[in-house]
Amino acid sequence: MKTTKSNTLTKTLFSGILVTIMILTFSSCAKKEYFLLSSVVPAAQGQITVKNDKNNNYVIQMQITNLADIERLQPAKKSYIVWMETADNRPKNIGRVSSSNKLKVSFETVSTMRPTKIFITAEEDETTQYPGSMVVLTTDRF
Repeated sequence: MKTTKSNTLTKTLFSGILVTIMILTFSSCAKKEYFLLSSVVPAAQGQITVKNDKNNNYVIQMQITNLADIERLQPAKKSYIVWMETADNRPKNIGRVSSSNKLKVSFETVSTMRPTKIFITAEEDETTQYPGSMVVLTTDRF
């Protein structure tokens, strides 16, 4: 009878440790950040998820709602550009997003460098290498 109670206790303890390890593993794989409120597009809200893939790259996914059509900005621009800052604080153009009729935007890209901040600017040229002054959405450093 002592062996049965000991085995049950061991199994319960082992199961608890296993569940804890799994929760910690899954929660550490993806980092979720939120955009700060915007003075340029006050209704816009969004979140960013950054996670490692099997090649040790960083998968960056964004979901934004209520992003106004780019032509409605004052002054009107041509493109929303997504920028990433890394540990060296240099901005890198990682792509363009476009608003839709439903005011919902999704964006995904992969980077070899770990982002420390993501922000979106309104630009005249989508191939620009330096962000302009009209920052539409930004995150804190993460």
